[in-house]
Amino acid sequence: MRRSPWATLVVLALAQFIVVLDVTIVNVALPNIQSDLDFTPDGLQWVISAYTLLFGGFLLLGGRAADLLGPRRLFIGGLLLFGVTSLIAGLAPNSESLIAARAAQGLGGALLSPAALALLTVTFPPGRERNIAMGVWGGLAGLGGTLGVVAGGLLVDALDWRWVFLVNVPLVVGLVAITPLFVRDVRHTAPGPRTFDLAGAVLSTAGLLAVVYGVVRAEHSGWGSAEVLGFLVGGVALLAAFVLVERRSADPLVPMRLFRSRSLTTSSLTLGLNGAGFLSMFFLTAIYLQQVRGDSALEAGLHFLPMGGAAIAAAVVASQLVTRLGTRPVQLGGSVLSVAGLLVLTLVGTDDSYVTGLLPGLVLFGAGIIAVSVPGQINAVSEVANHEAGAASGLVSAVYQIGGALGLAVVTTLSLTHVTDQLLAGVAQQQALVDGFHRGILVAAAFAVVNIAVALTAPQLTPDAKQLAEAAAAA
Repeated sequence: MRRSPWATLVVLALAQFIVVLDVTIVNVALPNIQSDLDFTPDGLQWVISAYTLLFGGFLLLGGRAADLLGPRRLFIGGLLLFGVTSLIAGLAPNSESLIAARAAQGLGGALLSPAALALLTVTFPPGRERNIAMGVWGGLAGLGGTLGVVAGGLLVDALDWRWVFLVNVPLVVGLVAITPLFVRDVRHTAPGPRTFDLAGAVLSTAGLLAVVYGVVRAEHSGWGSAEVLGFLVGGVALLAAFVLVERRSADPLVPMRLFRSRSLTTSSLTLGLNGAGFLSMFFLTAIYLQQVRGDSALEAGLHFLPMGGAAIAAAVVASQLVTRLGTRPVQLGGSVLSVAGLLVLTLVGTDDSYVTGLLPGLVLFGAGIIAVSVPGQINAVSEVANHEAGAASGLVSAVYQIGGALGLAVVTTLSLTHVTDQLLAGVAQQQALVDGFHRGILVAAAFAVVNIAVALTAPQLTPDAKQLAEAAAAA
């Protein structure tokens, strides 16, 4: 049976839409989740971090599994896992079961996302059609991130926070049913070792989980406590073991030789810092809007929309600018905009108008992070061989997720510590929450400041049309 490639694109893009949607749709539901399931303030960030850590930690393994098992088979398997764990999350009776379900959701996303991208690349040959397909893919994914906050607000206000997870179930069932009809099965017969590097994926993810847990527990136990130091040291040891395994593996998950490329190394750092700033700002602002300003979930979601619009517009502008100016000036300009947007947010008080207070900062930040991402994605694959471009792209995508989880842990811990100190000093609760918001946003701004320094050392490139289309879609 002949399958239309554009119908295939719709199925794949809708699946990616759901995966991206799930990152943002949860944010506006966090205060309700915290209240219903008795989350501690420092434990609440695990609703986000459990998903992003497992997604980032197993993303490269998902790409390898797609090659070995067939991308359509893995795509359907990842969808099923994502759907089942969405149902479990929506029915979760306590905080522990919700975090576990979110972690498994992240694993499902790590399986289906690279499989979907592999199917897209074999469906469309290099050239104009693939560039268009990548643009549609990236556009729908970006739309998912932008609309997620509004959809989350609608579901929370009209129904219940549980529906931000349950809404995935019918969508997944429909996609699983139509995938065999519109997506053809393919098998890769590439030469060389055909093995999973499961040890690498487990070691890296376990190490990152230990580090994040140690950072989160610092607010409760203190940075010098045996508990915190034990998790931090253990996490670093697991990550060191991961590096040793990768160096000795015949078919490593992350070929260490990739890091000989200055452009890939700087891009990984750039996108990791971008993820740290973005997830931290999103988390803190969602809490601020509802717990300080008293917004409903829907109002909070609508207040994020201009940031998404600014990001989409900035992706178009940044794509044009890199062809004229090269990657470094655009990346530098985006980093400066990100810092400016976050600093504007630190001026917001308890009673400031949204239009004059939050809106300028959100728009500047939304434009800035995309203006950093587009040249960062281009630089990531500029110095690697064609046969390793997929591994390089997967690596920076994973680093973005992992950087976001690590950054969120640091920002949440320092923000909550400041809130506690302010309350002990006799500051009113609302003002203490605002002060904690400011402290966390300042730490996020520090990540963006580091990105300015990284941008100054990044290579200067002028991309071709193919690089530009793929970078914009990835951003």
